[in-house]
Amino acid sequence: MADNGPTPKDADDRHAKILALVNQRGFVTNETLAKDFGVTVQTIRRDLITLADAGKIARFHGGAGLPSSIENIAYSTRKVLNLDEKKRIARLVAQHIPSHASLFINIGTTTEAVARELLNHQDLRFITNNLNVALLLAAKPDFSVVIAGGTVRSRDGGVVGQSANDMIAQFRVDYAVIGISGIDEDGTLLDYDYDEVRASQTIVSNAREVFLVADHTKFSRRPMVRAGSITDVSALFTDQPVSKRIRALLDAEGVKVHVAAEK
Repeated sequence: MADNGPTPKDADDRHAKILALVNQRGFVTNETLAKDFGVTVQTIRRDLITLADAGKIARFHGGAGLPSSIENIAYSTRKVLNLDEKKRIARLVAQHIPSHASLFINIGTTTEAVARELLNHQDLRFITNNLNVALLLAAKPDFSVVIAGGTVRSRDGGVVGQSANDMIAQFRVDYAVIGISGIDEDGTLLDYDYDEVRASQTIVSNAREVFLVADHTKFSRRPMVRAGSITDVSALFTDQPVSKRIRALLDAEGVKVHVAAEK
């Protein structure tokens, strides 16, 4: 019988074993993985790219390790990671927000995708600490955009600090659209920056409905700053079904789950 070569299942099995080794050892080299699995270094590099794009590992020069709990991926990189998933989530969120509403939108690439989808709405009022979102929305004549005052982060256009929090707290809006960097197994929302977390917490406290937008990779990332609980939101918008444990938490608190499945 002819050998048809490796199959997608072979790659999936190898990915699972690579992930287990990284979790066990903390760091493994490309050469070690190639030797362990009997494949080329080029094949291992492709495997690591796939796993890194899914947020399951971090790629380093010569190998792979665990994702950092103290430093986020560069904003320019995050903008293109899981782009199709973010667009699907954004379209679904936009369907749940009517025209003639008021909104908070915080820092993040998925929230930026939501803002882009909302350009088809009419007469919306926004308060945001995201310069990228503010510039995008301000171009539409029937939109009103308030930008929070504070310190601008050059790496992602986020506006943070106590003055930003104080300004956000002066508003009470219909909807908040928030992103997050990671979600722990017990539903804890996690992020990398304390100032960003404080702004997000202020946003959550001053919105009637809170929509959390998070693609599936956020459930495998473990930043170090606690932002709250997944049960603090009104609805979760994601691209894949959540785990049984997370679903049980959400169901117990009446949090709706909307999955932007691939068509």
